[in-house]
Amino acid sequence: MSKVMTAKEAVSQIESGAMVATGGFVGNGHPEELTQALEERYLEEGAPKNLSLVYAAGQGDGKDRGLNHLGYEGLVSKVIGGHWGLAPKLQKLAIDNKIEAYNLPQGVITHMFRDIAAGKPGTISHVGLRTFVDPRNDGGKINEFTKNDMVELMTFNDKEYLFYHSFPIHVAIIRATYADEFGNATMEKEVASLEVLSMAQAAKNSGGIVLMQVEKVVENGTLDPRMVKIPGILVDAVVEAKQENHMQTFAEQYNPTYSGEVKVSLDKLKPLPLNERKIIARRSAMELIPNAITNLGIGVPEGVASVASEEGVISNMRLTLESGPIGGIPAGGLSFGASTNPDSIIDQPYQFDFYDGGGLDLAFLGLAQLDEEGNVNVSKFGTKVTGAGGFINITQNAKKVVFCGTFTAGGLKVDIQDDKLSIVQEGKMKKFVKAVQQITFSGPFAAELNRPIMYITERAVFELGPKGLVLTEIAPGIDLEQDILAHMDFKPVISDELKLMDLSIFKDEKMGLNCEASSAVLRK
Repeated sequence: MSKVMTAKEAVSQIESGAMVATGGFVGNGHPEELTQALEERYLEEGAPKNLSLVYAAGQGDGKDRGLNHLGYEGLVSKVIGGHWGLAPKLQKLAIDNKIEAYNLPQGVITHMFRDIAAGKPGTISHVGLRTFVDPRNDGGKINEFTKNDMVELMTFNDKEYLFYHSFPIHVAIIRATYADEFGNATMEKEVASLEVLSMAQAAKNSGGIVLMQVEKVVENGTLDPRMVKIPGILVDAVVEAKQENHMQTFAEQYNPTYSGEVKVSLDKLKPLPLNERKIIARRSAMELIPNAITNLGIGVPEGVASVASEEGVISNMRLTLESGPIGGIPAGGLSFGASTNPDSIIDQPYQFDFYDGGGLDLAFLGLAQLDEEGNVNVSKFGTKVTGAGGFINITQNAKKVVFCGTFTAGGLKVDIQDDKLSIVQEGKMKKFVKAVQQITFSGPFAAELNRPIMYITERAVFELGPKGLVLTEIAPGIDLEQDILAHMDFKPVISDELKLMDLSIFKDEKMGLNCEASSAVLRK
């Protein structure tokens, strides 16, 4: 029997009160046709009501697409998400205390899908300890309306772990590239396979349903079984999507370099202009380790790849993305989660298995707010809830972490002349505060484990010491008191060997970065 139907017919099967899981990573792999149809049904019928929503990676464009389709009071009553920043309509419901709202580590949620599929009572992980997810802090709750505990502290063999309680999934909404009428589906044009298989298995073994949108429905028996990622036995509805609702990413209709159909040169990435972001990227690139398995976060850390390309050392980088790609260069913006020229693409839960077990040698992540103990906050500012995404999994487990960001935010302007940096206009917001609003990365926990942690800005470099932040380098042209200490809410430990940042960082010409020979590059 054919399972092909319209999006309207598919979402009509969703009952009020259901727990709904949605797939996607920003706009990559998000079933836009189906979430849009669910929104339309609610606006027309006032149903379904009081849905619970669970998702791993953030899904949206910061405006109306993705999970913003579900941002209605009455439509959803509870949300468990890995990242909230791309869905401001859901975020507002949480901020206004209209819904129960949780932010759990992205990788943990991908593992929860597998454990729900396996009928386990929950997921045990060290990920999240000593952060805001730890029940000794907020337990992942992000508003006052949220009362129920989802995370429990447990001890095994004298070691602490977090136990994340599982729950049934009644509906999984996913997408693939091609499917036959029975529901067997392939994903050859998707940028990543994410956790779609685990979600489908979790829904089916919870007695639920799986709704899937595809680019095209093909004849039964025409798909290579080795390419089938989602077996038809798990699927209840197949929806052929409109082209505009099945973009490869929210930024691009289709880029064949993301799915491995073609390869392009990676040695000719557009160089960054010489500004504060390039200074940070250059100094960060000096921490590259040849052939180290590396993760680059979105934003300022993306510049590390551009610098490596300009310096001709990009071939020494082994970049990975939490979404699943291994190799190549991560895309940015609304295509984040894709990678140009990936060597392979694995399921997101397996990527987080590797990350959580310590497989990452090096990680470059953003720096939004930092305190004297070395704690970092990237997840909550005032009432705004951005969420952690994969940040906790990555920073807690990589062998070495480099946080990258400007020293202040909101209007910072700098001038670079004669190999010196000067501050033309200071940013309005301090990043170096006495205590961060929310602990997304625990400095004391990392210090106890003696992990190498760095914090790189355009004017200063800090390292994590036993007693907190240690200032180790200062940019040429920068005054310690006026440009650094005056804009911090605390005084860091100042290294007895405080030195100038490398002058080559502040020149228009190439740095001469050499991943094979430079002792600075090889420093762990």
